[in-house]
Amino acid sequence: MNGRVNANTITKKITNLVNDARQQIVKSINQTIAHSYFEIGRLIVEEEQNGFEKADYGKFLLIELSRNLIKEFGKGFSVTNLKQMRQFYLSYSESVRCEIGQTVSDQFKLSWSHYLVLMRIDDKLERMFYENEAVKNNWSIRELVRQYDSALFTRLILSKDKNGILKLAQKGQIFENPTDAVKDPYILEFIGLQEHNSYSESDLEQRIIDKLESFLLELGAGYTFVARQDRISFDEKHFRIDLVFYNRILKCFVLVDLKVGELKHQDIGQMQMYVNYYDRKVKLKEENKTIGIILCQNKSESIVEYTLPENNKQIFASKYLTILPSKESLQKIIELK
Repeated sequence: MNGRVNANTITKKITNLVNDARQQIVKSINQTIAHSYFEIGRLIVEEEQNGFEKADYGKFLLIELSRNLIKEFGKGFSVTNLKQMRQFYLSYSESVRCEIGQTVSDQFKLSWSHYLVLMRIDDKLERMFYENEAVKNNWSIRELVRQYDSALFTRLILSKDKNGILKLAQKGQIFENPTDAVKDPYILEFIGLQEHNSYSESDLEQRIIDKLESFLLELGAGYTFVARQDRISFDEKHFRIDLVFYNRILKCFVLVDLKVGELKHQDIGQMQMYVNYYDRKVKLKEENKTIGIILCQNKSESIVEYTLPENNKQIFASKYLTILPSKESLQKIIELK
């Protein structure tokens, strides 16, 4: 019996060791490929700059290079791919700076497919933000595309000054206070509910639970799921909080209430009661004050403003969208805030 237990324990340790080794191998391969393509792009750009008639020479160069490299290495060096390598160098040549003991390849921490997505982002600060977030949160290609399409950077810079935007781009999303943990709007296209369909709050809650991993990604870094329909009771009265989370970075509970339709001042008062209860009965002394987020389809900014105290730092009302809006539509929503 003891031998079996020991074997199981060692098996688990070896499995973790092998998986970690595989991840390191994949990371090393990704860095090597990205570095190689960066250097290929550099060589192409430098050679093009030596051409007398740059446009014609550049076109001729890529065709000849493609033909020669395909003979040498097989597919993977089409004219289109070589153009992408050239663009990769042009996009990142200014930002690649090696510290002491660091190589160029150390700075490329994502796969080539990630960089193909990132190169489509013209704004350098925005591109830097998505790159940092993809590395920090280990985003897949699909998640990177989704976060970009949902305009995460745009939603996060709404209340920031120039220094705040630069810091966000350089370091990614950092949770330092409750407002950092809140977005407006939240994009919930992954739950599969159409914008104008009739559905109940319980339907919305169930869809979120079914897609909990995606919802946690939309909430942001540091969130863990705690409870659904968490019951609190006092004076022989019972209330249920739709969703309860905990943010490990802010070290506080985050309560989420779901509302279909227009937000009412009673909804804000109800969330205030939930937050007060958690602060007084649930949270530990060393934990920070509870945050309450009301997700609603529509809201009056005036109702929110005059219902909450001026120094409010705990309760927030945010709209949610069940479809992925176009950039233009999202910009209009933001401008109306």
